Amino acid sequence: MKILFISLGCDKNLADSETMLGLLASRGYQIVDTEEDADVIIVNTCCFIHDAMEESIETILQMAEYKKSGSLKALIVTGCMAERYREEITKEIPEVDAVLGTASYGHILDAVDGALAGQSYLKMEPLDTLPLVNTHRMVTTGGHYAYLKIAEGCDKHCTYCIIPKLRGNFRSVPMEHLLREAKQLADDGVKEIILVAQETTLYGKDLYGEKKLPELLRRLCKISGIRWIRILYCYPEEITEELIQTIKEEPKICHYLDLPIQHASDDVLKRMGRRTSKEELIHIISRIREEIPDITLRTTLITGFPGESKEQHEELMDFVDEMAFDRLGVFTYSAEDGTPAAQMPDQVEESVKEARRAELMELQQEIAFDQAEQMIGREVLVMIEGKVADENAYVGRTYKDAPNVDGLIFVNTDTELLSGDFAKVRVTGACEYDLIGELM
Repeated sequence: MKILFISLGCDKNLADSETMLGLLASRGYQIVDTEEDADVIIVNTCCFIHDAMEESIETILQMAEYKKSGSLKALIVTGCMAERYREEITKEIPEVDAVLGTASYGHILDAVDGALAGQSYLKMEPLDTLPLVNTHRMVTTGGHYAYLKIAEGCDKHCTYCIIPKLRGNFRSVPMEHLLREAKQLADDGVKEIILVAQETTLYGKDLYGEKKLPELLRRLCKISGIRWIRILYCYPEEITEELIQTIKEEPKICHYLDLPIQHASDDVLKRMGRRTSKEELIHIISRIREEIPDITLRTTLITGFPGESKEQHEELMDFVDEMAFDRLGVFTYSAEDGTPAAQMPDQVEESVKEARRAELMELQQEIAFDQAEQMIGREVLVMIEGKVADENAYVGRTYKDAPNVDGLIFVNTDTELLSGDFAKVRVTGACEYDLIGELM
């Protein structure tokens, strides 16, 4: 029996997908890459913002066509959209045989069995459930890096965000479970572990009564084979001095932090339900840079939030210019059903949102290009990702770059390298967001 697995959305969703793939492989199912070859298709969906939901719907409908033609025996939908729109999916897309909610992915084998037996299967575990699936994950990122999801859900309840309704409140994965999973990944050849959750900085508070991310990091650093540990999604207000010192002192931890701040106007932050002020953000960022001068800071912003004035947008522009983030992404505000922000007055027109986003990205482009130019002449450690076709060159990443969201470095050399190798490289040039270098 052949299965095609389509994973949409974020890296947290990808970690769930790899767990399900591990369960399927343990049963002996063959994983294939094309719809035409598949007996079963599983779509792990996202609906965090409108565009993500549109992609999920379009993908399900495309896969449903294979069910109509008779070549596909079962179509299964999992993930956030399945959790949020379970009734609509089963009613309006009859080709779907099984639906699994976000806390139910451990039941994927039962879903496949039921679907193949011609039975409709619906499984929605309560959102306070924490799936702890013991299986050999099937890593789909190339084998040299992998995401480690350390918690599920979120307690923040920002006014624009639907995640607590899709994923439940914050639940930390027990540390011993994470250490076993990380050890298994390292044994499989993974050299970079990337910690992800809706919020990583709060890890352990619910289980152990206090934040345990620094302890988890120190214990992960002891695992043989792991070279880099990267931390994403650190809420600024939860960053402690202990965490800063742990990153500073442990050589395996990349000097890289992702801080989703969303805005810099106090009024906008308050309406968003965020728990920091502009002054506090400046203090936290300054403190991190003071202790770790070579830290790379990434952030994400939302522009066009309800009621955002031209003056508040300009304030955000000034903040970005002053802070000079190494990496920055901007989303236009998306009004999501069921969120307080969707009901707020003074919704901003789409054209204004897009124009403000373009201004922010143009400003950040100048900052990023200047920083890339400053890298010329420096020696950096690079993880090789693959070879450039028909050239004596390889593509890789430095500690300053997370996969799929940041830049790359192109390494010129006649020496044969393999994906996952670490190489010392001298930066010789910069091309927009990417670097060019030569093997030392």
